[in-house]
Amino acid sequence: MAANSYTENLQISIEDRAAVVKLACGITNPIGTELIHELSIFLDYVRQEPRIHSLLLTSANNKFFSIGFDIPRLYDLDVEEFRAFYRQFNKLCLDLYGLAKPTIASIPGHAVAGGCILALCCDQRFIKEGRALMGLNEVRLGVTVPHIAECIVIQLCSGRAAREILEFGKYYQPPESLELGLVDAVIADDQLFSCSLERAALLGSLPAEAYAAIKQGRVERVMNKVIDNGEQRDMEFVNLWYSSEARELLSKAKEQY
Repeated sequence: MAANSYTENLQISIEDRAAVVKLACGITNPIGTELIHELSIFLDYVRQEPRIHSLLLTSANNKFFSIGFDIPRLYDLDVEEFRAFYRQFNKLCLDLYGLAKPTIASIPGHAVAGGCILALCCDQRFIKEGRALMGLNEVRLGVTVPHIAECIVIQLCSGRAAREILEFGKYYQPPESLELGLVDAVIADDQLFSCSLERAALLGSLPAEAYAAIKQGRVERVMNKVIDNGEQRDMEFVNLWYSSEARELLSKAKEQY
């Protein structure tokens, strides 16, 4: 893979031994099958490439990190097609969460639903000051929060904060996201990328095997729980996606895209 390359949905560069991948699917970066496929291939490359010491995940625009699932394109899939998509999404999240290299999410715009989940799967999250909402609104669409996101939120946040994040489906401004534990820092817009890259480079400079072992100890409980309960929780989400209540709410939501 070239140091600077492009796919249909990604912009990729290598800086300070960090792989920088920018989501570049229009303004809102909706998550569909193609984006998941491209990100999965890129993660495999990062995992295997010894010259890459860390990963920085961000967006090519400063309005959205990602709006989440591409509801207009996913809404009309049949059950088997959607189940396949959802499994691919969860595998991508698990692969990102368990990557044995430091990962930073640099969030220059809104990161909601599936976009928030991708950010949560990174080791650290930096978000810009100003208008950059973050949250898990799944309950307001009639579906459950994907299991990996649920487990990460419970691990990251206090019991009361986790309950609010998971059960209320609210969006939070950057100071609220910091207070709740969803992000690690709120940074001025013009410094966000440089600070995120500096952190990726710093973590990537640490002894790789020691970092990987420490990270494994931190993430393995969540990973094991997700793997053990994956089939049941995947089916739960898919069944809710096709419930009459969710159909009505999702139909309204896709009109806003």
